[in-house]
Amino acid sequence: MRLDKWLWAARFFKTRSLAQQAVSGGRVQLNAERTKRAHEVRVGDRLDIRVGDWRWQVVVKALSERRGPAEEARRLYDETPESRAERERRQDMRRWGAEPAAALKGRPTKRDRRRMALLQGVPPEDTESR
Repeated sequence: MRLDKWLWAARFFKTRSLAQQAVSGGRVQLNAERTKRAHEVRVGDRLDIRVGDWRWQVVVKALSERRGPAEEARRLYDETPESRAERERRQDMRRWGAEPAAALKGRPTKRDRRRMALLQGVPPEDTESR
């Protein structure tokens, strides 16, 4: 079975074309090697899959030509315990802690620069020109 078809059937990607782009872009590795989208997948193969910030390490358990419900798709692979633990850890980090710089966008404004100067103990600029 083609690798891109299996990734689509296992619901890692919404469409086959997204699966093909991921394989071509090197975000999917078969047995720790880069591969092509038409490469044959066999039961027992190990796949490393990256989708955005998420990463899965799975072992192919079964093959399916059609895309079925999520429960059926989960039966096509076994996720490694290390992969599951890392994904859960990242999910908890994302849930409980926002990234400190997430609200910052672009360069600081004049007001922001003045506040930073005050925090650093630098005397403020001449404010008479306002």
